[in-house]
Amino acid sequence: MKKTRAIKDKRYEDKHRNERKAKSAVWGTSVPKEKADEINAFLKGYGFTKVQLIEEGYKALVEQSAEKNLSLAKIMDGYDDFFDFESERSTKEKTDKN
Repeated sequence: MKKTRAIKDKRYEDKHRNERKAKSAVWGTSVPKEKADEINAFLKGYGFTKVQLIEEGYKALVEQSAEKNLSLAKIMDGYDDFFDFESERSTKEKTDKN
């Protein structure tokens, strides 16, 4: 008896399910249809993927956050040493809060 393609695919999926799940995450989220159509048209028009959209959007949000958070900015730049004036300012800000 010959196995159908569907049976082969199911066996493959059953065998590799955990491996696949360990490598990626699926985010089940919803976007209003009109906005989704607009985004899809943009992506298609410029040849971008949804993964690129997520990666670039994440990068932009991290950069925006770093502009507001000096510690995060230093971590992103790989720079964690304080200049003397920064250390003094940091100490002053902590004492002013108390």
